[in-house]
Amino acid sequence: MTNTRWLRGLILASTLLATAAYAQVKLDAYAKRGEALYNQPASCAVCHKQDGTGLIGPDITYGPTAATILEQMLNNPQMAAISQELKADNEDLIALAVYIRTFSGQETDEKTVVDQRAQLVSARARTETDLVFPKTARDEAVEAVQSWDSVIADWQRRSSEGSIFEEYDSQVVATFDPGKPRFKPKKGKTYFYENVGNSANLAVLGPGATNGKSSQVVVGDARTHKVIASYELPVSLRAAVHTTIVSADGKYVYIVGSKPNTEPTNQIKALDAPATLLKVDAVTLQPILQQTMGGRLHHGMVFRDKYVLLDTFSRDPDGLDVMLLDPATDKIIGGVRDEDLGGSSYTAYTDDDYIYILMEPVGYASHRSTGMLGAKNLYGGKITTMKPFWVAKLDPDTWEVVQEYPYPGFRGDWVVIDAKKEFMYVTAGGTSNVSKINLATGAVIWAAGAGISPYGASLNQDETELWVANKGEHTGHFGRTLSVLKADSGQQVATLFSGYEVDHLLLSPNGKEMWATSNGEGRIYVYDAASHEQISVIQMPQNGDPHGLVWVHYDKKGVARVVRDQGGFRGGINPALGKALDY
Repeated sequence: MTNTRWLRGLILASTLLATAAYAQVKLDAYAKRGEALYNQPASCAVCHKQDGTGLIGPDITYGPTAATILEQMLNNPQMAAISQELKADNEDLIALAVYIRTFSGQETDEKTVVDQRAQLVSARARTETDLVFPKTARDEAVEAVQSWDSVIADWQRRSSEGSIFEEYDSQVVATFDPGKPRFKPKKGKTYFYENVGNSANLAVLGPGATNGKSSQVVVGDARTHKVIASYELPVSLRAAVHTTIVSADGKYVYIVGSKPNTEPTNQIKALDAPATLLKVDAVTLQPILQQTMGGRLHHGMVFRDKYVLLDTFSRDPDGLDVMLLDPATDKIIGGVRDEDLGGSSYTAYTDDDYIYILMEPVGYASHRSTGMLGAKNLYGGKITTMKPFWVAKLDPDTWEVVQEYPYPGFRGDWVVIDAKKEFMYVTAGGTSNVSKINLATGAVIWAAGAGISPYGASLNQDETELWVANKGEHTGHFGRTLSVLKADSGQQVATLFSGYEVDHLLLSPNGKEMWATSNGEGRIYVYDAASHEQISVIQMPQNGDPHGLVWVHYDKKGVARVVRDQGGFRGGINPALGKALDY
């Protein structure tokens, strides 16, 4: 009898222990599930911090119930984006509540979960409504296309299949005496090059401010942040400037030039005016050659340490929209046209394997103005939505578009590719947001808000932060801030005061500084990339508005090479891969 009682007691104790162990396993699973939900991109940690102590949202370490979390998601406008992203069911909300209780060491037992589930069911019931709101045909049409999922579900290839290679026969229209050196490059030194226009915003410069008569090529000391030489182009060669390009060997600078064989136009800001490409000696800073390029230069950068990748704001009937130039022969070796890309191209970037072209849907304005005017009309309320924008990935060996990346947001301006070539960041000025995209799959990792109408962007040295220049151009604002976002989640880290209308933003080759070019003020702002503190302001000669930025390093033998331009790091230099340039 005694043995039987002992055996029954043992079985009961074992059952209770097993039940308790099962309950604990289930609670641990809730906590693990809650942790994953809490820390995923665009979720709770963005506002409340990873430990719940609060960031832009309040401290939640007291342990809100699942019902309280639901109430906030349904009724707090600031929670709307998180609620839409999570789409949390009852079990998700309980998991979040269980995990948040761990912040302050609160214990959770099975009864707590049962009680919270009952409260949650009651809270859900209170939110149900029989109200029916009328919908117009337009309401239903908008609902059918307003979600990002509908963009992906409906996506069809825009580009033509196969090779879309085209040629353009560039012609030299003038040659010039390069003149005398304006500075003497020193061995072991690093210099920055900047092309500037004569269109700084006098409204933000103050009384008495003036612009120069023409565009200029400027060079400075990368270590001291001092301008050491400049050359103002003859008025007959001036044109609107939007980029700085230096050949891979550091010998030539490229800048947009005037119409071929004509007198200078009074409309020097006109982006649709025919123009030429000026090849400038990198030491004398004076033009040595003027050639046609089939359009008006927009942006450019070194490609595979041999060619120069160019794109145009507008093109001549026989011109190309994106092309490669060989500095050794002054010939355009090939390129592509918009009609074969399936839309209007805005600008192009490269990771030296592929060319990434920011594409715009046509139909909102004349061809190349479609994206800008469409975005302005969206901001002004004249239109309520737009057709999708995307990035076309071009293989320059076959001249085929091998992939297309639709992204959330309108009118992308910039592409940043990480050092391992795994992800692409796209800033969208038309919707003031940034997207992180997986280059292999095209999946959008996150999309997050930035400041007003962002343009340029750059990753910091360890690629944990994405810096974004809030230029404001699409909205008609004079943007004056930089946003710093976490690269893994898109969470805002800081908003920094900057110059008016910054568009180009680049990490320096030493990995320590972030340089921001202010179009409005004719200055370059330099920041400590680690502390986010402004450390220098570089005034351009005659308030010239800077566009683009290139660093050229001379080695111990005096051989020059480009180590950083708008397209990325060059010549074996890349701080993200532990190859920063010490100067």
